[in-house]
This record gives sequence, C-alpha cells and structure tokens, in this order.
Amino acid sequence: MTPSSRHHAGHEGHDHSGHNHDHGDHDHSHAPAVTADNERKILVSFVLIFLFMIVEAVGGVMSGSLALLADAGHMLTDAIALGLAYIAFRLGRRAADSRRSFGYARFEVIAGFVNALTLFGIVGWIVYEAVERFLEPRPILVGSMFVVASVGMVVNLFVLWYLTRGDSEHVNIKGAVLHVMGDLLGSVGAIVAAIVIWYTGWTPIDPILSVFVSLLILRSAWGLLKKTLHILLEGAPANAEADKIAAHLKGTVEGVQNIHHVHVWSITSGRVLATLQLQPKADADLAAVVRRAERELKERFGIEHPTIGIDWDGVSRCSLERAAPVPAHHGHAH
Repeated sequence: MTPSSRHHAGHEGHDHSGHNHDHGDHDHSHAPAVTADNERKILVSFVLIFLFMIVEAVGGVMSGSLALLADAGHMLTDAIALGLAYIAFRLGRRAADSRRSFGYARFEVIAGFVNALTLFGIVGWIVYEAVERFLEPRPILVGSMFVVASVGMVVNLFVLWYLTRGDSEHVNIKGAVLHVMGDLLGSVGAIVAAIVIWYTGWTPIDPILSVFVSLLILRSAWGLLKKTLHILLEGAPANAEADKIAAHLKGTVEGVQNIHHVHVWSITSGRVLATLQLQPKADADLAAVVRRAERELKERFGIEHPTIGIDWDGVSRCSLERAAPVPAHHGHAH
C-alpha cells in the first residue's frame, strides 16, 4: 500500500495496517507458561493430600474430634482443588486454535477461582459444626486425635515445602499453597486442642480452635478470590494501569502527541496484553515511534503482546512517506 492510499484508507475506512506488531518479538502461538515442574508439584501434592485426607477423616470419626474432621474436610477441598489445578495445567498446554486464539491458559485462573470458593464453603461448614459441638460437647479420644494431627502436620509441612520450591508465584501454585497452609493450621489447632483436653478435660477448646483456624482460612480465601476475579474481569495489573501507561509513553517516547483508548488485561497469571491508540506528533517518524512505544510497553510494564493502532488525525503526509516502506513483519492489513 502506498503512503497516499494508506492515508486515504485511514480516513475512509480505518485501515488496520496502523496496528503494528513486532512479530520478531511475539510468539503468536500464545503458548501458556505452564512448566513440567509445576505440574509435578501439583500432582504429587494431590496424591499426598488425598491419601492423608482419608486417614484424617477416619481418625476424626474414631476420636470424635471436630478439629480433625474439619481439617479432613479442608483436605478434601484441597484434593479437589489440586485436582482441578492439575487438569487446568494439562488443558493449559493445549495449543491455540481458530476458536480460542489465546489457547486454554485461562483454565488455570478458573481453577484458582474455584479453589477460593471451596475455601468459603468449608469455612461455613466448620463454623456450623463448631456451634453444635460447643452447645453439646462430645467425648474425644485425645490420644488418637494427637497422633493423627501430628502426622498431618508433618505431611502438610512437607507438601508446603515442596510447593514453594522454585516457581511459587503462579496463581495455581499460590492457591495450592494457601490450601496447604490452611491444612497446616488445622493440624496445629488439633494438636493444641488435644494437649489442652489431655491436661484439663475442657472439650469446648476443640470447636473453638476450629473456628479460629477457619477465620485464618477465610482471610486467605478472600485474597485469592479477589486476585482471580480481577483477572477474569479483565482487570489491569497494578503496575500496568491504563493511565500509568499513557502518561509513561507520552513522557518517554519522543514523537508521541497523545495516547487514547488504552486497554490492559491478563490472560492468566503473568501474561499481560494491551491495546492502545497512538497519535504521533506532526512530522514524527511513525515506524520509529511505534517501535519505541512497543519496547517501552514490554520492558517497563511486562506486556508480552502490545497492539498499537494509529490515530491518523495529525499524521502528516511527510511522516507517512518517512514511515514507508514499513517492514512486512511490522504491519497487518486485516
């Protein structure tokens, strides 16, 4: 397309050749950042948590301890959540197709969202059972309660250590860590309750500590829910808000007159995309301005795929001629 025809198309029908992409820096397969190490962590943690959940549930029934039953119930939701996370990782590895151009990476965020909801559900169950146990105390086999809780603490400590090795910033790894921390607190609470009952015989400590642990779990669940919901609602990362991006580009990229229509969102944890409309200054080198803006978006804000459209108002014929010919890998004529 010649400069004159491009200028004409820009004013008559909004030519999308103004949407510049550096294909040398972008991988359009959009392969999700899922590692074999993360998958292995989730799978091993799932097996350990699921097996000990059965042990703790049996121990809770036999000993009559709500603290153990509550922790077993929490471990059940952990097992479900870890299973969902593993499935999400597997689906996230599937390549993009014509219907899902970004692939299946967002399944990971959905799994994290479900994890948070399950935590809210188990907290409600613990509180309900605790009220009943407090009003009608039941006998508890302290020895069995202490042994099972102690083994549970060891298992949870190992799983927590294993999950936090290497990449622990992924939203699904964070979700799994929160679940295991809740389990660990539940095990500690059961141990403390067993010791108090052993020395004092005061059984209400069992439901009281269960409620205390559930409040700690609730706090973590709220944080995870906000994070995943923010991604699902196409929210911008805190360090890449639209007004910050516009101000930064206008202040640092020579040749930028104005920035309009900035949209920033995350596909999944750590994968940020953005679109914006750039109005260059009169007689600016259009191609050079776009390249510098793309570089700033990647390096300053961590945006892996910036899409820049040109606001043709204010673009002079001189700048168009200087920008042509634009390398083939810099322009899309949709």
